[in-house]
Amino acid sequence: MKTRGLLILAISILGWQCETPKPEIEFPLTDLNTTDLIPIPKIIEANGEAFGLDQFTGIYTSTSDEALVSVADFLAGRIQDRTGLRLPVNNEDEAGIERIIYLTTKNTEAGDNKEAYSLHLNRDSVILSAADPEGIFRGVQTLRQLIPMQSNDTLAEQPIWPLAGGRVDDVPNFAYRGSMLDVARHFFSVEDVKKYIDLLAYYKINVLHLHLTDDQGWRIEIKSWPRLTEVGGQTEVGGGEGGFFTQSDYKEIVDYAAQHYITIVPEIDMPGHTNAAAVAYPFLDGTGNPLRPYTGMRVGFSSFDTRKDTVYSFIDDVVREISAITPGPYFHIGGDESHSTPKNDYIYFVQRVEKIVHKHGKLMIGWDEIGQADISSKSISQFWNSEKHVNSALEKGMQVILSPATRTYLDMKYDTLSKHGLTWAAYIPVDSAYVWNPESFVNGIPKEMILGVEAPLWSETISTISELEYLAFPRVIGHSELSWSPSEKHNWEAFKVRLANQAPYLDRMDVNFYRSERVDWKENPYTFKEIEKD
Repeated sequence: MKTRGLLILAISILGWQCETPKPEIEFPLTDLNTTDLIPIPKIIEANGEAFGLDQFTGIYTSTSDEALVSVADFLAGRIQDRTGLRLPVNNEDEAGIERIIYLTTKNTEAGDNKEAYSLHLNRDSVILSAADPEGIFRGVQTLRQLIPMQSNDTLAEQPIWPLAGGRVDDVPNFAYRGSMLDVARHFFSVEDVKKYIDLLAYYKINVLHLHLTDDQGWRIEIKSWPRLTEVGGQTEVGGGEGGFFTQSDYKEIVDYAAQHYITIVPEIDMPGHTNAAAVAYPFLDGTGNPLRPYTGMRVGFSSFDTRKDTVYSFIDDVVREISAITPGPYFHIGGDESHSTPKNDYIYFVQRVEKIVHKHGKLMIGWDEIGQADISSKSISQFWNSEKHVNSALEKGMQVILSPATRTYLDMKYDTLSKHGLTWAAYIPVDSAYVWNPESFVNGIPKEMILGVEAPLWSETISTISELEYLAFPRVIGHSELSWSPSEKHNWEAFKVRLANQAPYLDRMDVNFYRSERVDWKENPYTFKEIEKD
C-alpha cells in the first residue's frame, strides 16, 4: 500500500488510476449509460467497469478546506444511510483502504462554473472534481444515485455495492433552479421544510422560495412589528391554528439550506395578498373595507395604502429584518393579483419598494405584474401568467424566471381523480409537467435572459407534509431536469423510465408521491429507509 501522500499525488495529476493493489474481484458488466440519473448529465461515457464500494473504501479531499470536508462528511453520511457502511474521511491511517473516493477542487477540468463537475469512476477510484465545493456537492448527488439499491453479496466475502464505471461531465443549463413552498395559506414546520430541502437537493435544485405572507397568515417574526405574528400568524385556510417561524426558526432553515447549497428566497407578498398584515396593523389597509381574519381562498380583495409614507416605513423594517438573516441575493415582493390597487398606485408602489429592497442589499424579484412599473434591469420578473408583462420586463432588460402556471404549478391536480389540488390553470399530469421547453415556451425570450425555472406549490388544499409530497412528487423531479439538463437531452420516453426507477428512493425517504398510471413504477422490495440527517 502506498502512502497517502503518494496516492493523492497520483490522483491529482489525473492518471485517475489508483495506485492501490487491484482486488481479485470480477464485477458484472455495468453500463453507465443505462443508469437512472436525474437530472440527466450533459455528457456520460461508460467504460464497462465498476467501482466496488465496500468497507475497504475511504474518502479523501484535496484540501482541508472546511466547506470541502463538510461535503465529504455529507457523502459519508449518505453512503452510511444507503449501505450501512461508515467510510472514513481523510483517514491518515491507510491500513485496509483498497479503493478511494477523491474530492478535489484543485483540478479545473470541470470549468469555472461553480456548479459544474467532472466524475470519473473506474475499478479502484472515484475522482470527483470541480472548481468549487458547490460543484462537488452537485456531483455527490450523482454519485449517490449511482449506488445500487442492494449490495452484490456474491462478489466477495463482504458486501460490495458496484458503481457503474465511466465518466460524467456536467454543468447546469440554468443558474436558478427552484421550487416555491407556500407556508402562508397553510403553515409547515421547520422539520417539514427541511425534509423538502433534502429531497430538492438530491435532484440538484438550488433555490427554495418561501411564500411567507398572504391574506390568510403572516409566517415570519418581525421584531419591530410583533402583532404581525401575534395576530396575523394565528389563522390559515379552513380555520386552522396557523403558526409562524421565529427568526431563530428561519435562520435554522436558511442554515440547513446552505448546507445543501440551496438559496432561500423570502417572499413578502404586497401590495395585495395583505389582509393578515392589515388585520394586525389597520393603518396599512388601502381598501377601506372592514378588516377581519380571513380563512377562505378568494384573492384580489386586499391592498396596502400605497400613498401613505408610514406604509413604506413599515416595509423598510420588514425588508431590513428579513434581509439581515437571509444571506442569499434575492428578496421577493410578490406583486401578483393586486386587483384592489389602482394601476397607477400599483406602479408607484413597486417602484418605491424596489428602492427599499436595493437599500438593503438585495435584488428584487416579483411576479410578472411588476413588469408594468418603471424599474431597474437588476430586478427579476417571475412569469406565471402574462406574456405581455414579461415582454414589458424584457424591454427593461430584466431577466425572467419561468413558472408558467399551466406547466409548473404543483398545486394543480394531476387529473380528475386527484385527492388534492386545484384546476383553475389546468390539470397537469406528470408528462405535461415535463414535456415543454423552457427555452422556447415564451416566444422571443433570449436564453441569456432566462435566469431559470421554478415550480411553485401553493397550499390552499394541503396542510400536511404528506399532502405536500403528493402534489410535488414526482412532478418537481421533472422540473429539476428541465432546468439542469440541456434541452436536447429532454425526452419523455427516456425520462419516464428513469423516473419509474426513483420509486425505491422515494419509498425509503417515506415520500407520499403520486403513482401516476403514465409511469411504470419500479416497486421497492427492500424495507430499510434512508434517513436524511446531518
